[in-house]
Amino acid sequence: MVLASPAEKSNNLGVANFGAAHGRNPLSIAPMMDRTDRHYRYFMRQISRRVLLYTEMVVSQAIIHGDRDYLLGFHPDEKPLVLQVGGDDPTQLAQCARIAADFNYDEINLNVGCPSNRVQSGNFGACLMLQPERVAECVAAMQNASPLPISVKHRIGVDEQDHYDHLVKFVETVAATGCDRFTVHARKAWLQGLSPKENRDIPPLRYEDVYRLKQDFPNLSIEINGGIVTLPDIHQHLNHVDAVMIGRAAYDNPYLFAAVDQEIYGDDRPLRTRQEVAETMLPYIEHWLSRPSTSRVFKLNKITRHMLQLFAGQRGSRQWRRILTERSCKPEAGVEVIKTALKAMLPD
Repeated sequence: MVLASPAEKSNNLGVANFGAAHGRNPLSIAPMMDRTDRHYRYFMRQISRRVLLYTEMVVSQAIIHGDRDYLLGFHPDEKPLVLQVGGDDPTQLAQCARIAADFNYDEINLNVGCPSNRVQSGNFGACLMLQPERVAECVAAMQNASPLPISVKHRIGVDEQDHYDHLVKFVETVAATGCDRFTVHARKAWLQGLSPKENRDIPPLRYEDVYRLKQDFPNLSIEINGGIVTLPDIHQHLNHVDAVMIGRAAYDNPYLFAAVDQEIYGDDRPLRTRQEVAETMLPYIEHWLSRPSTSRVFKLNKITRHMLQLFAGQRGSRQWRRILTERSCKPEAGVEVIKTALKAMLPD
């Protein structure tokens, strides 16, 4: 298998035809730190050819000054793909937007939802909801710098500013730039007193606020996020909004997405079995293991850690996880680890 170099542009515009004027892919997997890296995304693309994928959040200064191929590189098969950026400086974000276009991403998403202390100290993430004019400046700068669509991911509110009117003001202010894509996590964020994990669970979900936002702004593309874990959930939300974003469930049970190409997109291609998904990863793994040694030592577990839950809920899943966990971290580990794990859990 021949893999494109990280910065190589692809003519593959994405099987979901993502990026059409005012279009929106109806289903996406949320950007998740330390999870949605390029290896996870390639793995998920073996399960669903159509779902929209996101990078982890990448800070604007890292994009400008860091190793771009390492931070931004992706396989063309990962598309359609959105780069999520974090920052509050319009000039820096404009530069990031130009870089994203050079890398041939399909969209750029500005993070206005992360509540972590580290992110707050940089004045970006959820705390920016308290500065809608600043967000608008950032979005406008990115729009002027790049032909790519610019979207914003945010909460329904922050701290005490969590009334629906606050949400409306934020969206109105940002939408005035021409931005028409909003992903709304249906929980408020507490900037003090709750950890990022607690902010994903403790503030109550308020789906009705997101539904109302779509009703009040019918010309905007509104995507809902938060606590959505099943296909029936997805269908129910799509009756009210334009798109659904799945977070942790996509990592804890990745094969959930095996049916979405048919059920959500009307794709009539046959589903891959879990075993077939694992087997399609072998050439990709062999490629990465055969790369020349660099300062970043590559081990098999950088890929297999994302595959541990492929057989979640299936007979033999414990053996699958145990073999991958115990053997993939060894320096000499190769594709035989995957083959051994499959043989241990599947009948002859």
